[in-house]
Amino acid sequence: MQKKVTIIIPNYNGLRFMEPCFQALKAQTEQNFELLVVDNGSTDGSIAWLKDHEIPSIFLPENTGFSGAVNVGIKKASTTYVILLNNDTEPEPDYVEEMVHAIGRSKKIFSVSSKMIQLYNKDKMDDAGDMYSVLGWAFQRGVGQKSSGYQKPCRVFSACAGAAIYRREVFEKIGGFDESHFAYLEDIDIGYRAKIYGYENVYCPKAVVYHVGSGTSGSKYNSFKVRLAARNNVYLNYKNMPALQLLFNLFPILLGIAVKYFFFRKIGFASDYVEGLKEGIKTAGKTRKILFKPSRFFRYLRIEGELILGTFFYIWEFLRRKLLIDS
Repeated sequence: MQKKVTIIIPNYNGLRFMEPCFQALKAQTEQNFELLVVDNGSTDGSIAWLKDHEIPSIFLPENTGFSGAVNVGIKKASTTYVILLNNDTEPEPDYVEEMVHAIGRSKKIFSVSSKMIQLYNKDKMDDAGDMYSVLGWAFQRGVGQKSSGYQKPCRVFSACAGAAIYRREVFEKIGGFDESHFAYLEDIDIGYRAKIYGYENVYCPKAVVYHVGSGTSGSKYNSFKVRLAARNNVYLNYKNMPALQLLFNLFPILLGIAVKYFFFRKIGFASDYVEGLKEGIKTAGKTRKILFKPSRFFRYLRIEGELILGTFFYIWEFLRRKLLIDS
């Protein structure tokens, strides 16, 4: 039987996560998939472990980041769909089956985001699809909320690439993950790009994955992560918004930058945030900007509406999270 999906696992020094992740894949109810690990020049014994266990792998000589690794895997794959799965995840047994079923509902669906739950705190959500706001803030829908919720399938701005399925042929039309991002916001970027091309990104609550979170970077906030995310945020807006939309959103974007600056100053990463912004502004012209086409006007209008609604949704979820913490 011809395989429908290739599961691509990017790995960089993730040896400690290998065993539970692959055990979870062995327990899948749907075994009609190819498996491919793309190793980003690991030095922790991952390469020897993968060879010893005879797991199909591509070994890159250096760390090309998340974007570089998954692009290599996507190009190697020949299946209808590809699942991108972080090494620090443990999917439920019916995960692959549910993901393939969800994306097969419509050819207009580019990606499906799974229900990601915190591995070490299973009563809390990690991600129910990624969202974006007119403030220029990307955020995980549902993060920190009770995992008993988020039971309804819906459209989301973008799938979280830590455990998502994609229609492979669409990459040939819209391009792969932007390697200038290296890591962070690359999944929002490609989801945004797909929407401009007329595709949809949806959330499937039946496909459940348990996620460690920050398994490669090691922490929620660090200098490397803050700088790259700030730079990539500039890239994200510059590449996907036409000039008029950028001008229209300039005030909320600047407001979002100001709020983030004071937040990072409070926790000691203000200089990293500013350096990332400077680098983004300086190098944005080197990235591939999507040219405006009048035929896409109503798509941009719809996206703008989603960005505005996304801001209110962020505030609503933030307040809910604070109330849960305070209670």
